[in-house]
Amino acid sequence: MSEHLIQIEPQGAVRLLRLNRPEALNAFTAPLLSQLRQALEAAAEDRETRAVVITGAGRAFSAGQDLADPHVAPSRDPGAAPKDIGHMLEHYYIPLALRLRSMPIPVVAAVNGVAAGAGANLALGCDLVVAGESASFIQAFSRIGLIPDCGGTWLLPRLVGRAKALELALLGDKLKAAEAERIGLIARVVPDAELAGTVLAIAQRLAAMPTRALYETRAALDDAMKLDYEPALKREAQLQSQLGFAYDYLEGTAAFLDKRSPEFKDR
Repeated sequence: MSEHLIQIEPQGAVRLLRLNRPEALNAFTAPLLSQLRQALEAAAEDRETRAVVITGAGRAFSAGQDLADPHVAPSRDPGAAPKDIGHMLEHYYIPLALRLRSMPIPVVAAVNGVAAGAGANLALGCDLVVAGESASFIQAFSRIGLIPDCGGTWLLPRLVGRAKALELALLGDKLKAAEAERIGLIARVVPDAELAGTVLAIAQRLAAMPTRALYETRAALDDAMKLDYEPALKREAQLQSQLGFAYDYLEGTAAFLDKRSPEFKDR
């Protein structure tokens, strides 16, 4: 754990988290996953941090799980017991995915290069996904006899529908960034040279917005996927009632009426 597998770069109210195994295309290991979750926890607890960016060092976002990681690598010894991959999910991937989905501040993925397997689904679990034009997304699980994990079975059909989700998951074909944007898998594609600057600008814009409202917007959209229409309407009313008493609503409306820029503070 002494190796810095996550580079943390404060950018004002934005905190950039860079996956830092470039020699292995930022493939996931248990220590990297642990350090990423710890970095997210620290960002969540820091009141001065109002947005997070996750990206990869070098020429890839993440190639997914490192199959040489002792937690998952099958033994070449014919008599050895097989590894329980579910243990890796329970102890590393599930806590990370849940932390990512419950962050009290927006999280933006800046996808540079390939995002494969769990690397793709980690990116898709962020609030916004912006990719460089040379980036690609691969649901590589079927190639090694597994199913999509790191939230993939939940995310894919909600993002692109069941038919496209099955095509991506079963065939495991490489999906270029432009096509990923076209089918609604990701939010935006930009030229590679503009990726870092574009994502930082988006994150800074989010950091200046009413953070609590952004958090509740994410939660309301996710909750609405499992609600009928009337309960969703009532959920909206409940949240508006709560937010209507908060500082940011009062500040936002006052700034609008005064024709000035608001200064939001809630988190």
